[in-house]
Amino acid sequence: MVEPEVPRWGTTTQMKENEMTTTSEFQVTGMTCGHCEMAIRSEVAQIPGVDGIDVSAQTGKLVVSSASPVDDAAILAAVDEAGYEAVRI
Repeated sequence: MVEPEVPRWGTTTQMKENEMTTTSEFQVTGMTCGHCEMAIRSEVAQIPGVDGIDVSAQTGKLVVSSASPVDDAAILAAVDEAGYEAVRI
């Protein structure tokens, strides 16, 4: 049996029905409403490999799920393209 790779700090890995999911969390500044959430979701969804996006203007959190690790720089660039700033948490 192959052991799962140890995730980087700020990344969680979960097993689901023989499938590994990697989750990365970011703190986004500048979001105030549902439109802000949609703008970020729309940009991040264009990144290859992204399977799930959870974004909240109330908490300022962005959680990106994928079957394999997605480059943080790509996520940060997508958030920037939407007009916001983010940092990895």
